[in-house]
Amino acid sequence: MSTQQEDPRIDRSFNRSMLFKLFVVAAMMFGFGFALVPMYRAICQITGINNLVQRDVGAREAKNTQVDASRTVSIEFDANARGPLQFKPEQSNLDIHPGEVMTVMYQVTNEQGRTVKAQAIPSYAPKQATEYFKKIECFCFTQQTLEPNETKRMPVVFVVDPKLPKDVKTITLSYTFFELDAPKSVAKGS
Repeated sequence: MSTQQEDPRIDRSFNRSMLFKLFVVAAMMFGFGFALVPMYRAICQITGINNLVQRDVGAREAKNTQVDASRTVSIEFDANARGPLQFKPEQSNLDIHPGEVMTVMYQVTNEQGRTVKAQAIPSYAPKQATEYFKKIECFCFTQQTLEPNETKRMPVVFVVDPKLPKDVKTITLSYTFFELDAPKSVAKGS
């Protein structure tokens, strides 16, 4: 009987080849992970999704000369906070004419004995109003830093596009304020 013995050089060559291939695959996966963030941003920018906290560049040119005085839209303001913040609009609703540039104020208070960084995320109801509600200036565009027990008044300057469908008579603007980088004991307790 003859036993066939394998050549150890072939085994080493195969192992080196396999190690190289695995290294290349791992490097490609690592690179793909880094590429996901810019790819996600590019896709969102192209499709227009996930742009809730971006300044509406076209709204800067809005002038009160485009006001549709023939109709009135009721804007309702809502506020929610996650974490150690008290957050509320200074007025709960406002009747406007589409095309009017309006300013409303929100108030946030840090009730903690520590500095808090937070970000507001807006949402709209009905959903179709999102593309017609143009924010010119908003505290939601940037992160907010609140010192211990500090209260801030923050403006939202907006205009409702006169092209808003006639059947939309009420728009609700709601913000949720989230603490960023919450301490682990606070985050677990939420």
